[in-house]
Amino acid sequence: MKKILLTIAVVSTLTFAACNDDDDNTPKTSNLSLSVSGLENLGADYVYEGWIIVGGSPVSTGTFNVNDSGELSRSSFVVDSDMLSAASTFVLTIEPTNDPDPAPSSTKILAGDFSGNSASINSNIVGDFSSSWGKFILATPTDGENTNERSGVWFLEPGMPPQVGLGLPELDEGWKYEGWAVINGVPVTTGKFTKLAATDEFDGFSGPMDLPAPNGADGFFPGEDFLVNAPDGVTFPTDLRGSTIVITVEPNPDNSPAPFTFKPLAKKVADDAQDHVAIDLGTGPSVAITGTVSR
Repeated sequence: MKKILLTIAVVSTLTFAACNDDDDNTPKTSNLSLSVSGLENLGADYVYEGWIIVGGSPVSTGTFNVNDSGELSRSSFVVDSDMLSAASTFVLTIEPTNDPDPAPSSTKILAGDFSGNSASINSNIVGDFSSSWGKFILATPTDGENTNERSGVWFLEPGMPPQVGLGLPELDEGWKYEGWAVINGVPVTTGKFTKLAATDEFDGFSGPMDLPAPNGADGFFPGEDFLVNAPDGVTFPTDLRGSTIVITVEPNPDNSPAPFTFKPLAKKVADDAQDHVAIDLGTGPSVAITGTVSR
């Protein structure tokens, strides 16, 4: 009987010691909290993903979605304590929902350095649009002169020759500019572009003439004639007076055919606006996003 009791005692001691060893080896975790407003619903194909930068390397803090009201699907994330305490920077990216690449994408939307236990994050990593400016004219060069001249928009400064009409920061990989005309409440693209004095990536609404865009000493310019292939809810040709002209910053690849959150420049065209006359763009409704991360 004594031998049996002794055996039980030894086994119990070893088991207790093993449990203690397991507890000592269990990774310690902490919560990272994210507070931000102004993010939009990315749809089913994309998600937001947070990253902490530790020793120059990115470590994922997890993904989340945003609903149509701007509410985050979650704002608290469990992260390895040692990693979190050593993190220098927080970065938020846009990623494919089914992402085969474990590294961050090029589409970085928010970032900020930690100071103590918090980091103020902002969208300056996309660009500082606070001093952006722009001009455009109403014209339709792809169907000849003096024809439907208020049914096209071109981002340029008129002259002999025309000059660049947009003052915008150069975008990093992962982002592109896109022009829009909001016609009777329907946003209609003028095309995506990365260079301010170059043709954009779209001419699906322009006319048949072999004149893709007005050109000047600095090259061609972004813009579009609205003459053919009108989308649902819009009739071409149109009259852009009373419509709103907008420049957005879009993710690349793009999560949606609709305008994205960032709208640094916008202008409602006056009812008495003249064609071929420069119209100034004003500050748009959404220029920057800010937030806070706590650890």
